[in-house]
Amino acid sequence: MVIFQKHISNQPVTNDSIGIITRHNWSLFTLLASSSYSKRRRNVPLHLGRRITTTTTTTTLMEVEVGFNKRRAEGRDNDDASKKNLHLKVRKLNPINTISYVQILGTGMDTQDTSPSVLLFFDRQRFIFNAGEGLQRFCTEHKIKLSKIDHIFLSRVCSETAGGLPGLLLTLAGIGDEGMSVNVWGPSDLKYLVDAMRSFIPSAAMVHTKSFGPNFRTDESSVLLSQSKLLDPIVLIDDEVVKISAIILQPNCFESKLPMPSNSPAHERIDHSPETLDSPNGRRQPAAKPADMSVVYICELPEIMGKFDPEKAKALGLKPGPKYRELQLGNSVKSDHQNIMVHPSDVMDPSLPGPIVLLVDCPTESHLETLLSVQSLTSYCGQLGNLPDAGKSVTCVIHLSPASVVSCSNYQKWMKKFGSAQHIMAGHAKKNVEIPILKASAKHATRLNYLCPQFFPAPGFSSLQNHSLASSEGSFSEFSEVISAENLLKFTLRPYSHLGLDRSCIPSTVVSSEVIDGLLSEIPEIVEAAQHVNQLWQQSRQRKEDLVPVSDYKMMIEEPCLYADGVPACLENIRRDDLEIVLLGTGSSQPSKYRNVSSIYINLFSKGGLLLDCGEGTLGQLKRRYGVSGADDAVRALQCIWISHIHADHHTGLARILALRRNLLKGVPHEPLLVVGPRQLKRYLDAYQRLEDLNMLFLDCKHTAAASLDAFEDLNNNNNDKDAVSPILKKFKGVIHEAGLKSLISFPVIHCPQAFGVVLQAEERSNSVGKVIPGWKVVYSGDTRPCPELVEASQGATVLIHEATFEETMVDEAIAKNHSTTNEAIEMGDSANAYRIILTHFSQRYPKIPVFDESHMHKTCVAFDMMSINIADLPILPKVLPYLKLLFRNEMIVNESDDVADAVAPAS
Repeated sequence: MVIFQKHISNQPVTNDSIGIITRHNWSLFTLLASSSYSKRRRNVPLHLGRRITTTTTTTTLMEVEVGFNKRRAEGRDNDDASKKNLHLKVRKLNPINTISYVQILGTGMDTQDTSPSVLLFFDRQRFIFNAGEGLQRFCTEHKIKLSKIDHIFLSRVCSETAGGLPGLLLTLAGIGDEGMSVNVWGPSDLKYLVDAMRSFIPSAAMVHTKSFGPNFRTDESSVLLSQSKLLDPIVLIDDEVVKISAIILQPNCFESKLPMPSNSPAHERIDHSPETLDSPNGRRQPAAKPADMSVVYICELPEIMGKFDPEKAKALGLKPGPKYRELQLGNSVKSDHQNIMVHPSDVMDPSLPGPIVLLVDCPTESHLETLLSVQSLTSYCGQLGNLPDAGKSVTCVIHLSPASVVSCSNYQKWMKKFGSAQHIMAGHAKKNVEIPILKASAKHATRLNYLCPQFFPAPGFSSLQNHSLASSEGSFSEFSEVISAENLLKFTLRPYSHLGLDRSCIPSTVVSSEVIDGLLSEIPEIVEAAQHVNQLWQQSRQRKEDLVPVSDYKMMIEEPCLYADGVPACLENIRRDDLEIVLLGTGSSQPSKYRNVSSIYINLFSKGGLLLDCGEGTLGQLKRRYGVSGADDAVRALQCIWISHIHADHHTGLARILALRRNLLKGVPHEPLLVVGPRQLKRYLDAYQRLEDLNMLFLDCKHTAAASLDAFEDLNNNNNDKDAVSPILKKFKGVIHEAGLKSLISFPVIHCPQAFGVVLQAEERSNSVGKVIPGWKVVYSGDTRPCPELVEASQGATVLIHEATFEETMVDEAIAKNHSTTNEAIEMGDSANAYRIILTHFSQRYPKIPVFDESHMHKTCVAFDMMSINIADLPILPKVLPYLKLLFRNEMIVNESDDVADAVAPAS
């Protein structure tokens, strides 16, 4: 029995901001309702007490004094805070821009999980097109200041193009005292997107949306619009710096019934779209949704005025002075010495047309049919010398369309209309797969792989060879001005003398051999350390061989035998294809250079897999670990996704995973994917599904608590399944059984309202002689303060994965934010008699390795992104930690939020 006991403080009880957990009742909700609190001195941190073994038979007593932020746990921590009025940046424009360019921000180019972003840069204005997952992490790495972004344009409103938007908005909202925001533009009504984010973004005021194009309605009185009406350019921005217009592409299969135009009164709008509609051929088609529309953006810079000729001005009787300036600004003036008006054309060289950039997102061949019919682009296609009435000439076309579309002959024929324009193919070109977008993280992973390849396998792309990667340029041999996009590739628009491609910012390829050479030079002892790590596995194999006869050697390879004493019985004869724990994201709050936000992949091999939390960029991390096709296989085989709580760093990658699974299984019989999470998550998913179908089934975490599951069993035994949840619980039971699990049980923890941890218990199995071997038990804490529910749930766990956001000296911060320190996490595992403890969810102040007390780490290891722990290797896990510490011996504690702050620093 474990007891959480109240500590009597000499300090008076003055407020309810800090709670003390006391073991009067095991219910967490009772604890949260308790009115017994203690205010403590800041320099006297609360800590977990040591275990005391009593003289009673099997009872263990542990006095624990644990503080927590009650207001935060109940969701009242912002009640007294003044509402932020997030302001949009207002800048003084510079009509005579000295520098302007478009640049490929290659998010997703190495993993093909999201659409690349494009930056349109001016001296005092920045525009970004598309904000897929990983944008914030990418900008942090490459020192791109997000606070200088004024507008974000979405070429489609879906997870592929907008997955990074929630995290970006949350980060901007935290800048300074008031916070900052941006304008977000997109086709159709962005209210769907805002509704989806409202469940976890504190204030909708931070989302300044500007919608254009059709609106979606369900009533039969909807006006049937012709497609041609939608194909007229919609002017979004028109100032002295740039004119940005949009042309909407609707899939051709939906042409027969289109939504209402977005200029209809807001009160007339209906926030629901039909699930199917009748197509002209009589077949049922999926109804149009906002995600079905894509956009062609047209960016037009003003013409470049010709050079002023002072000699001509003098000849026309003008004196040097203000009139020269007026003429350069395009105004006519009267001559000082002659009775004539002098016009700008009299003293200026001919103007040069301003550069024009097209960004084309044509996601399917159905959209291509619409694109080919766009007559309004005709005026941008012709070029008849320098005649003033020759029309407009496109300078650069950036293609966001996928290879399956751009390879079509009709698409290439359309491209030829733009004459000598530079075409940049920014769709998913395979040539970019081997070039990591997050260079610092890739270097970090290479060093870890050198030291311990068993826990840090080579990235999934390492097996690919250049000659096996088909370049998208191959099908454009007849085009002289077509190139594949590369990360940070620029096309200069101003100054005119530099018009054209600029490759100077393209990062060099990460060469593993160079990284290793640098490591050996920096830490020569690492060679011997890597040998020692390898010997740990050799010694482990030797011990197994000593336990079986030589004649059974082949069987031993298939079914490893018993380990040394002290190893849990569940590891007897454990197979390597039984369980692998892959830490995809081990950071907290927001993505950073070396750590992505929370996600754990439970690889059950032939039985599929589960995701525990799914922060932004989870899909990209899966693809870095397993490669593009390997990650696709993992997503196809997912049995369940479990989400601990509603904070954005734990679930904003969910929509992207679900959307990819939907696409991968299109046309294949399959069941919707089960998503288990707090009830607020359902509101997010329901709202998001109005954008695009996610093909999932939701189950509230509270229904997977032990008491709820027991109650369901009683109902099931009585053949009473009238409850609406019962069919979903039956599906849940079937999924868990198919995954080889005996149970998946959620339990409440102390962090925020509706925060949970989870227990995965494997089924029992039998060895070759019929002996019953218990199944392994994996527990994940989610985000939490130490609490009795977690200790109880973790009793005898094979692995406890516990958050350790702060080091031990920062217990005050841990209490304020309802997180745990490293020592608290370890002692929770010790008190529950967990076999192995994995620490994760580290603050950004620990960019590479957290601070910990090595004397308490005999059964513990710290997690790193991409760390892959096979269950058969658990006995070795803590022994690797000293060598990991050697690898980072020269690293100082650097608050990586400084990097993030720099990336979002307010514009000067």
